[in-house]
Amino acid sequence: MRRHRVPPASGTPVAVAGTRPTPAAVPAGAVPAGAVPAGAVPAGESAVDLAWAALTGVDDPELCLDVVSLGLVYGVRDEAGRLVVEMTLTTPGCPASEALVELARSAVEEAVSPGGSAPTVEVRLVFDPPWSPDRISEAAARRLGVHREAPAG
Repeated sequence: MRRHRVPPASGTPVAVAGTRPTPAAVPAGAVPAGAVPAGAVPAGESAVDLAWAALTGVDDPELCLDVVSLGLVYGVRDEAGRLVVEMTLTTPGCPASEALVELARSAVEEAVSPGGSAPTVEVRLVFDPPWSPDRISEAAARRLGVHREAPAG
């Protein structure tokens, strides 16, 4: 798997070698039998799981963390053979919005179809609910230096 990044200065996508993350920390989803083209997904793996794993390789150019850890991905599902990714941005006017959508789409296509018989991948930008720092994973929050209050109790 490749890491997909957009350098903040140029806005040009660059692929950086990396390792394939495991989808253990991301939600699993069922793909109806026959919904994704035969041979597109390796045996024993769902297209939705592969999509979530691929999205952990798409980095936000300003924060240098992946879009899943930042809580920007709201969901991945199969809709009759079309993989739909719903994601948001840290701000509606984010200058990297077009690049992030394209990087997410290409990363998912690459992950679910190593042989080129990709299902259709649609990335939908949504702004409801609005993103907030509360959506950031604990590990990403630590890397960013975000301090979270312990729940009262």
